[in-house]
Amino acid sequence: MSFIKVDGTSIVDASGQKVVLHGAGLGGWMTMENFISGYPGCEFQIREALADTIGKEKAEFFFDKFLEYFFAEPDAIFFKSLGLNCIRIAVNYRHFEDDLNPRVLKPNCFKHLDRAIALCAKHSIYTVIDVHTAPGGQSGGWHADGGTHIGYFWTHKDFQDSFVWLWEQLATHYKDNPWVAGYNVLNEPADPHPEHQGLINIYDRLHEAIRAIDENHIIFLDGNTFATDFTKFPEDAGTRWRNTAYAIHDYAVFGFPSSPEPYTGSEAQKERLVNTYQRKRQWMDQRGLCVWNGEWGPVYARAEYDGDATDDINARRYAVLRDQLEIYEKDRLSWSIWLYKDIGFQGMVHVSPTTPYRRHFAEFLARKHRLAIDAWGKDDKDVKQVYQPIISLIENSVADPKYLKLYPPLWTFPERVTRISRTIMMAEFMVQEWADMFKGMDEVQLEDLAKSFAFENCLKRDGLNEILTAHAARVASI
Repeated sequence: MSFIKVDGTSIVDASGQKVVLHGAGLGGWMTMENFISGYPGCEFQIREALADTIGKEKAEFFFDKFLEYFFAEPDAIFFKSLGLNCIRIAVNYRHFEDDLNPRVLKPNCFKHLDRAIALCAKHSIYTVIDVHTAPGGQSGGWHADGGTHIGYFWTHKDFQDSFVWLWEQLATHYKDNPWVAGYNVLNEPADPHPEHQGLINIYDRLHEAIRAIDENHIIFLDGNTFATDFTKFPEDAGTRWRNTAYAIHDYAVFGFPSSPEPYTGSEAQKERLVNTYQRKRQWMDQRGLCVWNGEWGPVYARAEYDGDATDDINARRYAVLRDQLEIYEKDRLSWSIWLYKDIGFQGMVHVSPTTPYRRHFAEFLARKHRLAIDAWGKDDKDVKQVYQPIISLIENSVADPKYLKLYPPLWTFPERVTRISRTIMMAEFMVQEWADMFKGMDEVQLEDLAKSFAFENCLKRDGLNEILTAHAARVASI
């Protein structure tokens, strides 16, 4: 077994043969996310609340069992059966170091990551280690686990020092493992500097630190502003950062409830898919660099929320999926769809509604959905009118519309207002309620909740999986 590497625009094996990585993101596991794992707010908030509510020992027991059951050998066996060959594992830096005790590894911090990587290797599946959160938050997204809309990672050197230190520990630990395809060093950065200076500086530091330990593994670098913008990257990137691929995130606007129109696969809609994809990768193509699509994929309707419209909505989402894959197939693009497992919104497999977790939290999750507490794929039709007066107040009070245009530009002015007021502030008021629903449970009951996430308690999204399998088989035959 040898390491794969970047050669020009391709990923290749030791013999120089092109390797196409087809896989999925293992999100919601070592980086829990609200819409994936079924809670409000950020991961650190619910972990703290649960420890305060049922005690540290019981809370740690629940979360450890959650990690144990969420990804196990049946998951790896199923994943491989689909003809896929790579899992991008999203990890939270908090598993390895504490903000109050930085640059000191926590006991047993590699236990679950080692286990998952070994299981994947056993079944000939590559893994990409994706550090999904950075100290202070590399963006204002919930998935940065910062609890705020501002990414303080970019303004505190100590946060950055801790992050570089963490990657030194990860590189040291995995430098001899060829089944680890590479290191996705920082998920979806959002550096507000107009020249991306903070991001380029941290990428320089990370490259230097990792390459001092490990020359073999591919480094995957996300573009700025949620892996969409490479325009301020250095012209000498191809020589400056060795054995490196560049990660776009190619989410299609037609794959979400906020789609500007129902997707019919019209020529105009397909052209928009192509243009968006090509724009994201253009900077690399012009310089002969390797592109990897680290995240993409639609979300899906659910009968409990979308009723009779569910099948029609999902048929359109599968059409978006097929049309995106047709674009990728022409380039033999390596990709990692988001995502492998969740509670029913986007995953290739999802926790059954009949499980203890889904039953226990059913009313809570339905209310959270109706209030659009989660930012990802939100459907705010029931509450949009509530926030409109706030939007109007700000809009009418600011002297010039130019002041409403803040970074990141992907957040429109109304989106920024509602992200802060609804998905951060409102979510905070639901965190303790979520934790209180664990009161009085013993370890048997806590384990039953955690076991809800085991593969045998999940349903398969066959429409999605069949499309992915067919694409992987076609590309493998080329």
